[in-house]
Amino acid sequence: MPKNMTTIQARLKVRGEDKKTLDDLMRRWSSCMRFAYQRLLEGKTRNELKKDLQGKFNLNSRYVDDAILEAQSIITLSKELGFDPKKVVFGGRNLFEKLSKKHLSEKEKEKLREEWKEKRQCNLYSRGDKTKNGNLNLRIVKEGDKYYLRVNVGAKKWILLELITSHKKWGLFESFLIQGVPYSVRVQRRNGRYYAYITFEEPLPEVEIGFESGAIGIDLNAFPSHIAWAEVGKDGNLKSYGEIPTPHLFDGRKAKRDYWAWMYAHEVVRIALEKRKGIVLEDIKIKDKGFRGDYSGRKSRRIRHNFPYRKLKERIVHLARRYGIAVKEVNPAYTSVIGMLKYAPQLSLTKDIASAWVIARRGLGLSEGVPKNYRAFLQVAESPQRESGTEERSTEGRNLSSAGNLKRSPYNLWRVLRVAVLTALSPERQRTPRCLSPLKRLLVSGDVGRTLKGREIPLPGAGSMGAQMPPAGSVGTLKRRGISSPAPDRAVMRFG
Repeated sequence: MPKNMTTIQARLKVRGEDKKTLDDLMRRWSSCMRFAYQRLLEGKTRNELKKDLQGKFNLNSRYVDDAILEAQSIITLSKELGFDPKKVVFGGRNLFEKLSKKHLSEKEKEKLREEWKEKRQCNLYSRGDKTKNGNLNLRIVKEGDKYYLRVNVGAKKWILLELITSHKKWGLFESFLIQGVPYSVRVQRRNGRYYAYITFEEPLPEVEIGFESGAIGIDLNAFPSHIAWAEVGKDGNLKSYGEIPTPHLFDGRKAKRDYWAWMYAHEVVRIALEKRKGIVLEDIKIKDKGFRGDYSGRKSRRIRHNFPYRKLKERIVHLARRYGIAVKEVNPAYTSVIGMLKYAPQLSLTKDIASAWVIARRGLGLSEGVPKNYRAFLQVAESPQRESGTEERSTEGRNLSSAGNLKRSPYNLWRVLRVAVLTALSPERQRTPRCLSPLKRLLVSGDVGRTLKGREIPLPGAGSMGAQMPPAGSVGTLKRRGISSPAPDRAVMRFG
């Protein structure tokens, strides 16, 4: 049965001599972890450090082993995120830089120094052990009606700290505690208070809601900040759709954004439970979030950097599995382009909802073919550039080399189509227009591609479509560019 790691937060009542004893133990363990971190970077092994650190920091072998593994996990995580492990600052780089400033008052400096000390020195961690029926160094025991954390402080001495929690998973943890299930405990001091974080494995229910009757596609968007979803049947046809605004994800402190990420994930899972369909997400890794000087704007870059794509996706997957909902991740290539050009014009949908529709269909294994009229449009758009007397071959509106590439990748045609259509809709800038309804006539009319002699075939940006998007070279365009010239004639193409 699949399992899920669950963490419960509890407060600790620490008073008198117990406080001094616990602070000293946390200081020695934190120092041991930082020392092990530096030695691991120098090439030392776990076995080489284990005996040396026990005498140096007066800790038992289990505390030392946990400190070494904690240091190794930080090194591994830094490398995975692309950071240099040698530049890690324990206690936080931001706090370190603030403390380095000379214009702070003594009161501000003392407050920052205390916060720095808590993050850097006030940590203690112990892993669970199945052979020891839970956790040997930090064990949870029950006396009467209360639960206590029994802390091993060395020299065969222990202190008992009362646990206070109202976590909804505490009842489940109590049942596991009786069975001797292993659990890990992390003790931290924050703002003068002590907290215990208890982590254990929770068995997940079997999947009850799958993709037999359809799927729900989820499209996460940073700008504007919202979650677009689309429900499809097992044949891939749209059933319902909607948007979940997420205004709290791109601003505020980290704890606030973490909280709202859970809230929005609960809303997505609620929809899946109501529709009784599995969830399909994009297997996307956001690496390029913009940089200074890329002409995207400071506000846009800030939103993209602060929007927690990975965190929000992980929350959705976590909750869905907890409620027995199947989750699938699909290739994100060209989902927005296909939705914008193929599905958005048909039902006057937004680009993001249409993208969620494509994601749901891809999760069901359905492919996306280019509509016949779009293929004809590409041929029409390229035909005036063909020299007279050249052999007419089926290249889908591209040169022969591009046609060869198309056979290897089914998405290249969508890339060409996006450029061709957006150039016609917005000739001044190849920016996605807000209204995609002008494409409906091109998509379903069937006029484009017919070669009846003398017939005028309108292109996007002409006639009724031109009323929504001015053609290239219009009076308004020329005036903005400082050019005085009459407007051109209606943009049409004649054949025959």
